[in-house]
Amino acid sequence: MKSMEDSFSARYFARLMFAVEAQDGGIYDHAINLVRGAWLAGRQVITLGNGGSAMTALHFNADWTKSLYLRKKRPFRGRSLLDNLGLVTAYANDVSYQDVFVAQLRNILEPGDLVIAISGSGNSQNVIDAVEYSNRNGAVTLGLSGFDGGKLKKVAQHNLWVDVHDMQIVEDIHSVFGHLVVQALCE
Repeated sequence: MKSMEDSFSARYFARLMFAVEAQDGGIYDHAINLVRGAWLAGRQVITLGNGGSAMTALHFNADWTKSLYLRKKRPFRGRSLLDNLGLVTAYANDVSYQDVFVAQLRNILEPGDLVIAISGSGNSQNVIDAVEYSNRNGAVTLGLSGFDGGKLKKVAQHNLWVDVHDMQIVEDIHSVFGHLVVQALCE
């Protein structure tokens, strides 16, 4: 049997801890305050992403909407553009997959809303298009990315960039942000 130091899980946790320790807490506090500001102003907090980032987007709003209301008795206007699978697939089929987020934003986005766009690579074109649309229409945009930040890091007004070239580590740290928001706003 391998020793703990030689195990795959020990090596993964070591890489994860190294990445966590490299994060700038001030950037996370800034991003938390963007969510706090939108919540207290009664604005929508809209999340989106593809694949694992789609699941993170859904997780954020499930945690934030339920936890903040239960603990603070103040509504949280969270929604994910992945909530309605019928709508997503209808736009993908009838328009294009590239437009699944922009098409939804055209119906719901209001100036001052916070749009949180998640892309591990930072290069998902439908995510980039959604951020550019949101910027043009008065929203506040926060991009969560990894690797070199991709196009998302350039177009989002605010960024939470994980400078790591490992998709699973990037996704782990993005998930931590969601939990930081719950704990910070429920304090």
